[in-house]
Amino acid sequence: MLLLRRGFEATAEATHAATLAPRYPVKDTRHTLQPMLRFENLSKRYGERLIFQGLHDDITSGCVALNDESGSGKSTLLGLLAGTIEPDAGEVWLGGHSLRTAPLAAKSVLTYVPEDCMTYPDQTGREYLNKVASARKTAVTGDTLDLADRFGLTPHLDKRFEQMSFGTRKKIFLTAAVLGETRVLIADEPVGGLDAAARAVLVDLFRTLAQTRTVFFSSYDTVFTDACEARSVTFADLGGRG
Repeated sequence: MLLLRRGFEATAEATHAATLAPRYPVKDTRHTLQPMLRFENLSKRYGERLIFQGLHDDITSGCVALNDESGSGKSTLLGLLAGTIEPDAGEVWLGGHSLRTAPLAAKSVLTYVPEDCMTYPDQTGREYLNKVASARKTAVTGDTLDLADRFGLTPHLDKRFEQMSFGTRKKIFLTAAVLGETRVLIADEPVGGLDAAARAVLVDLFRTLAQTRTVFFSSYDTVFTDACEARSVTFADLGGRG
């Protein structure tokens, strides 16, 4: 049995116990020769302010948490890795594909969970899951809906994103992570807005996906990082800050 570490409520532990042995579709990529997430010499500035420079890392399957202080540039780095922000220098590879020279191939192996998850305000949760499934040439299966139910999403799937709470939007995007056979999950502050029960489900999800995929997330919450058995890194570990 997976045991959640310190800081979780008894209700969260009970929920976690009920979510063991998940049936998420996973593709074993552990024996590939290349890292699933790689970045070299990444630099970014806004105006005169240098956010970071010279960042680099090679990540195969597993769970990695970017734990650094507020305002340090965590969301900016994750946006660069997901291809939603252009770097001033450097390059990113997802599943061996360069975001600069082969962006479609690179993004085809990626699930990205931004911090606010308000990309499609007029879309319902169910429509979003169907859209993601179609793009990945798969379907919203019973296993996906089972994960949604464990997240407490069943009553909310037919609401529009603009009608949802912050935490509900986040859980919809996290549920989409199990659709298809993507290799990299990048999540910006994934526990934001989640209660203890949902955190327990997310710990189980990340630990399961990390067996065969790369899970890279930012968080201020070291208790959550420890529960996910994630490797904790700071900007100093990645090469430096401005």
